[in-house]
Amino acid sequence: MSRTVTVGFDGSRESLAAVDWAAGEAVRRAAPLRILQVWSKDDDPRTRLVAPATAQGWGERALGTAGRRLRRRHPGLRTETQWVCGDPVEELCAAADEAELLVLGSRGLGGLAGFLAGSVSLAVLARTRRPVVLVRPHNRPAAGEDGPAGEDGPAGEVVVGLDVSAPGDEVLAFGFAAADRYGCGLRVLHTWAVPSYGADMGAALQLMWAQIAQDARRALDEALAPWTEKYPDVSVVRECRRGRPAQDLAEASRGARLVVVGRRNRRARIGTHIGAVTHAVIHHSLAPVTVVPHD
Repeated sequence: MSRTVTVGFDGSRESLAAVDWAAGEAVRRAAPLRILQVWSKDDDPRTRLVAPATAQGWGERALGTAGRRLRRRHPGLRTETQWVCGDPVEELCAAADEAELLVLGSRGLGGLAGFLAGSVSLAVLARTRRPVVLVRPHNRPAAGEDGPAGEDGPAGEVVVGLDVSAPGDEVLAFGFAAADRYGCGLRVLHTWAVPSYGADMGAALQLMWAQIAQDARRALDEALAPWTEKYPDVSVVRECRRGRPAQDLAEASRGARLVVVGRRNRRARIGTHIGAVTHAVIHHSLAPVTVVPHD
């Protein structure tokens, strides 16, 4: 694995937002940026009858324009552009495996754009073992926001959604490192759902839920302890409460710089999946979302 930040590109405004976000991230990481365009003859109705050489010419011109634009904005950034013809899922997963981070453009509710539409995007998220960031058009930095070196960025904190029953060091490592890199605060959120009859429970069951809440807070503190020690300069806000995880994370995304969620590395009977909460968050978050695979 290299330290490259790779971003999927298809010329849409969603992918342009992803390119801008990925460039700023690459600058902050002091890593090269790879802009990858994948063309599938079978999946693109606009160019189904176009020869691969013609499609490649179109793609390379669009990539060249995007690359020149980034070099003007980030003159010190090492940028590589690449056009490939193949299966989008396979090519994007292979690119993710070779990179430190994969960035994709997202429309949020309704799916992802261009060659990343629908099942393709979900398949990439479900199969790759590397973090994937989804960026929506309104997350695109304004002109001059990053500065010539990309050292500044949008305000807001990093929000991490954590399941204390399986916290995943990879998720916390990504969240703390991002907050440290951005110089912002970190909000770690754990919520758990209660059955609809919970409000009318008897005293014994109320005590049981109180114990569950206490155990959850203790588990959250234990999960965070090594990371707060490693990153003493990162200000951490802990939220551990009863609620709806996906809805609470969507609310927490308002004004956030980045939302970080995990995905268990496991295979269901009908194939890989990303989990209900993560699926909801990537469609409803107002901030860029990083999906971090973990064991």
